[in-house]
Amino acid sequence: MSERLHVILDEHGLSLGKRSERLVVRRRKDTLREVPFHDVEQITLAGNGISISTDVLYQCVQHGVQVNMLLPTGQPYAKIISPIMLGTVQTRRQQLLAYYDQRGVSLATAFAAGKIRNQINLLKYFAKYRRKARPDTFARIMAAVSEMEAILARADEHTGSNVDEVRPRLMAMEGQAARHYWEMVGELLPKSLSFTGRVQRGATDPVNSMLNYGYGILYNECWGALLNAGLEPFAGFLHVDRPGKPSLVLDFVEEFRQPTVDRPIFSALNRNYRPSMKDGQLAATARREVAQIVLDRLETQVRYGGKKYRLRTIIQMQARAIAAFLREERRYRPFIGSW
Repeated sequence: MSERLHVILDEHGLSLGKRSERLVVRRRKDTLREVPFHDVEQITLAGNGISISTDVLYQCVQHGVQVNMLLPTGQPYAKIISPIMLGTVQTRRQQLLAYYDQRGVSLATAFAAGKIRNQINLLKYFAKYRRKARPDTFARIMAAVSEMEAILARADEHTGSNVDEVRPRLMAMEGQAARHYWEMVGELLPKSLSFTGRVQRGATDPVNSMLNYGYGILYNECWGALLNAGLEPFAGFLHVDRPGKPSLVLDFVEEFRQPTVDRPIFSALNRNYRPSMKDGQLAATARREVAQIVLDRLETQVRYGGKKYRLRTIIQMQARAIAAFLREERRYRPFIGSW
């Protein structure tokens, strides 16, 4: 059985229409592609000047196809999904109540600790290939890893009766680890890239532009998984709630950044891939290339619970695990990528 497709459109002037039971991609009057709706998993409109018909939206709702909308930088700004596809009310009721008890503390701690552990494991993954070729770099990376592991070892010390009491300490812990991580990323990447640190909004350098675009794809993947699990994307635990801020999505993304986006992007850059840039942003060709790098990684099978699954499937399974934890049916453990 073939895998369902993630259709990404990123060129000005493209349009999505419907012919019978098929999704049709057009440029003006020319048909570029036709795909049966039942073969489509997601549609992402990643740019300006792309049109989609209401007939297509109706078919997407009927077939459970999520429609994601991104700015050219990769920042998500909308998602279309049928409300009928959402999960049970009971899960959301428990999610809101958990903010005020130990479940919220446990989840916030798990998200922060999972992120740091995956940062550590990714540094170890790249360091092992430098042990002999670049022993000085290897030593610096492993020294940073030791510092990060010491920070992580103190995660369980951050206790409190609710998430508001522990959040400042968890965010401080995360920030300390992140400083070590991004400093070592600079050691791992070619010096010609002149990577000086993490920049989120407004990034104009190739590395941060690639990361931001890749994270945008990951955000939508995690957002959809949380919705499918019956969770409220705007009611998080580690990140503070603000109007228009999907705080649970931002929480959940943390444990998948390194294994899903950082690893394949750093690998591509170390293999001399260089994205084409235009006016301080990824050019259209580079956006397609970065999207393919991340989508290929999402299709990669990795070990989870003693078996191998696609990363995309693991994201869905972890979202359902959050829902089960909130209903007090099982423990929650963050996904940790191997190295």
